Amino acid sequence: MRWAVERAGWSEETIARRAPRFDAWLNGSALPTLKQLENFAHATHAPIGLLFLPSPPDEPVPIPDMRTMGNRAVARPSVDLLDTIYSCQSRQSWYRDYAHTHGYPNIDFVGSARLSDDPVIVASRVRQLLHFEIEDRMSFASWKEALRGLIDRIENAGVLVMVNGIVGVDTHRKLNPKEFRGFALVDPLAPLIFVNGADTKAAQIFTMVHELAHVYLGESALSDAALAKPTDNDAEQWCNLVAAEALVPMADLRTAYRGDPSVAELTRLARRYRVSTLVVLKRIFDGRFLRWDDYQQRYADELRRVMALLKAGEGNGGGDFYNVHPLRLSRQFARAVITDTLEGGTQFRDAYNLLGTKKHQTFQNLVEKIGAA
Repeated sequence: MRWAVERAGWSEETIARRAPRFDAWLNGSALPTLKQLENFAHATHAPIGLLFLPSPPDEPVPIPDMRTMGNRAVARPSVDLLDTIYSCQSRQSWYRDYAHTHGYPNIDFVGSARLSDDPVIVASRVRQLLHFEIEDRMSFASWKEALRGLIDRIENAGVLVMVNGIVGVDTHRKLNPKEFRGFALVDPLAPLIFVNGADTKAAQIFTMVHELAHVYLGESALSDAALAKPTDNDAEQWCNLVAAEALVPMADLRTAYRGDPSVAELTRLARRYRVSTLVVLKRIFDGRFLRWDDYQQRYADELRRVMALLKAGEGNGGGDFYNVHPLRLSRQFARAVITDTLEGGTQFRDAYNLLGTKKHQTFQNLVEKIGAA
């Protein structure tokens, strides 16, 4: 039971509120009823059978874990992270079968790169694939629009992109960006990128391209694609370099940068590259225009400024369910499920589960919003 609450990320205050007899259950002075045990298992998102094991089960992250705290891998994953990965794996499996049945070809850039490849060259390939050169970005009014456009372009290249800040549709289970920012599930036929939507949009655009770099490497990975802290993991370093170069080419920055990392200059460059000011600041550091300590301080200051703008209402708000949910699912995935269901290939109850819906009316509304392929 102690394992269950730690796995669920409960604090002592949460334990006292949601399981007031918890201590008595632990020391044996009281025993939970079956109903209390069922409620406890449901609340901690733990299968009730696991509570009867002689010792807690080992639940490793089911994909390579590239996150580090210092030089060590992060310890026990949360149930929210595990459930998110399992859900994406299930959806990827369905889509792989769908793609195979419909004769989709393997995606040629999956596994096309190696760590020994120059990140600048790979970044150029990424921009060309996505039609995301600097001049291509002029059609976007801001980097926030560029984020939405980037999702569409990655999906058009054959990669499922899922952006969600909660577990499924459960608004009570918010994902923690401090635990992970994203992951890639690599498959030659159905590669998938998941981006933690609870993170700032400034971080999401970088994470998205970082995870796409993992797809190029052909290796699934759970990542902490951080802009402001170093990593000793070779693959994470390489993917960070590819993402940064793809978004803000250094050769162009050296010409465009005016030498003063003021807010006005960061904003000007952010408009040029259609990325956040935080990404621009990172590239100024990469170009050795700033020393590490100065960069760290400026990054912290800029992050506070950006967060203050968000709290003041700029870019805030969850939006309509039928606008947000397709991004959680991947439009490409949702459209395939809807099409296959309407054609009789997938049963409606299975489609509801895949799409995270419970009512037929919700399914119908998604059909109207997304359409069929």
